[in-house]
Amino acid sequence: MNEMPAKLKARAERKTAKRDAKKRQIAASAIEALKELGYANTSLRDIADRCDLSLGMLHYYFEDRSELIIYCVQIYKHEFVRKIASALEQTTGRDQVIDAFAEVLVASIIDDDMAHRLWYDIRSQAMFDETFRPVVDELEAMLIAIMATAMRQAGNADPAQVELKYAMLDGLFRFFMQDGIGQTDHSRDQLLSAFHAQLATIFG
Repeated sequence: MNEMPAKLKARAERKTAKRDAKKRQIAASAIEALKELGYANTSLRDIADRCDLSLGMLHYYFEDRSELIIYCVQIYKHEFVRKIASALEQTTGRDQVIDAFAEVLVASIIDDDMAHRLWYDIRSQAMFDETFRPVVDELEAMLIAIMATAMRQAGNADPAQVELKYAMLDGLFRFFMQDGIGQTDHSRDQLLSAFHAQLATIFG
């Protein structure tokens, strides 16, 4: 009696998995286009060309550019938090937490700068465009939660301070992201030193 529903369910799951894989492929191509052309100059047609898709087919996966950008940011921010969580799992005590956290932050600034720039862009736009507010609230809550995890593992578990500590760290992260767009070129060691100092202050 349940054989057909089970088959239909399995088929639907395969279709969903295939669609999700394609959306991730499109997102990767979108990031590459954004790196080359810049956010303001990248259209859905540019991204469709990168993916060897018609514009109509791209619209099958994403209604507009905002939806695509939101999807890209969600993927990369979830992966960013996953990397932090994985690094923190290997730590014991304040000093190891600082070392691990700083390493992930610096590596992400160097390797994933465009994804983070998109995040800061939609976070700014969310103040004026409600399209971006739900995803910004979701991702900001996720980032604050991983900050709380780091604080607990470092022996500073005051929940009243979590959002303030997150804001302090985010401010430094954003500064280096923006500074890297211009002429300033900080070395990896300089970035590590700055984040070590900030995290030492944050964790007390």
